[in-house]
Amino acid sequence: MILAAVAILGGVGLFFAILIAIANRRLKVWEDPRIDGVTALLPGANCGACGRPGCRAFAEALVKGEAQPAGCNVMNADAAGVVARYLGVDAGEARKKVARLLCAGGAHVTTQRAEYRGYESCAAATAVAGGGKGCAWGCLGLADCERACTFGAISMNDDGLPAVDVEKCTACGDCVKACPKGLFTVLPLDARLLVQCRNLVNGNEALEECRVACTACGKCVQDAAPGLISVASGVAAVNYDLIALAEERATERCPTGAIVWLLGAQFAGVRGMAMANAEAIGGSSR
Repeated sequence: MILAAVAILGGVGLFFAILIAIANRRLKVWEDPRIDGVTALLPGANCGACGRPGCRAFAEALVKGEAQPAGCNVMNADAAGVVARYLGVDAGEARKKVARLLCAGGAHVTTQRAEYRGYESCAAATAVAGGGKGCAWGCLGLADCERACTFGAISMNDDGLPAVDVEKCTACGDCVKACPKGLFTVLPLDARLLVQCRNLVNGNEALEECRVACTACGKCVQDAAPGLISVASGVAAVNYDLIALAEERATERCPTGAIVWLLGAQFAGVRGMAMANAEAIGGSSR
């Protein structure tokens, strides 16, 4: 009986082993070995800024010719060149993207209606009557975005606003997800026209809470190329499909500095503009 049982079990095991071997031969999916090589050359950030769910997925796209090495926002040009030479392809030219903050309402220009005392988190403060800031749409300055940024590209400045280091930013979008007020967006680095306000209160009422608020006066709409800017939503909004038509003059008559022209590749100059307009307490049209 024991020998019979062993024989039966052995036969069953052999039968399934043969089935598995046949299935493996028939169902095996061949994978290009270059995928592993390219994955090893990529930064391993798995940030998703390239539009793929991770570095391996991006490597697969590179091997298939569906993407170019320069599409990785984390690699510099030299690293992209290494990947390109490995694959024997052109590195390509990517339009670098970075996170931009849509609020200039720091502590120096805004009112505080209530004092929040609780867990130091924008998300937690938002859950408690919106956080206590006079502007219900404004940055609360409790650094959820800074903590979410694994690349160290965000730091809080003296006015309680997050500042983005465009050299470190990979456009991964973690800050976009972390901000409960929806104040971050990812834009091409060379998109220099930016509205730093999300408030939906028009006119002088908006200025009572923030001295650099957009009042939807429409001056920027008049000064910009047709269709580039609108105020239909209650706040100036840029149509980035037409950003190539943007000129600095679209910002020149803004009475509060809510719409800005970014200086070069940096975020520099925005705080200074906000402070100047704060001193003017709303200013006058130029």
